[in-house]
Amino acid sequence: MKTLHKVIALGVLACAAASCESPTSTQGPQMRPATITGARRIANVRTTAYTHTERGGRHNAMGVRLSSSNVMSAAADWSRYPLGTRFQIVGTPDRYVIDDYGGALIGTNTIDLYKTSRASMRQWGVRHVDIDIIEWGSKEHSLKVLNPRRKNRLIRRMIAGLEQKA
Repeated sequence: MKTLHKVIALGVLACAAASCESPTSTQGPQMRPATITGARRIANVRTTAYTHTERGGRHNAMGVRLSSSNVMSAAADWSRYPLGTRFQIVGTPDRYVIDDYGGALIGTNTIDLYKTSRASMRQWGVRHVDIDIIEWGSKEHSLKVLNPRRKNRLIRRMIAGLEQKA
């Protein structure tokens, strides 16, 4: 099992290093040019926060520990923000990578930001922020991780959304 986690983690890193295409859907948040070179700004994104003491625990969807260092973990509906999507909250130094998902996020434009404590999670609450997409994640890699989990109804919704965009 540890070997599988290592293989999945390497796949995520490979995706992050590779150039990924950006979504072409006209649905979802309004996009406009950003200040980061090559980035796209998405206005008014609903964000919430989660922490490792909640149901999902200390690990992301690939079984790797949630990150709270330079690039922090975030969860989203992968059919809207694919696995590996990197973004920065405008006006802050905070950078995140989508490496997790949550059932309550599927079908929404909400991004759940990882916080290291319940206090910081509660302090964040619900905020609407502008984000700069630094790099779009991979739809193909998202499907590769999700397909073995397709027995779950919510996972099937994400898979269907990703396959529509392929």
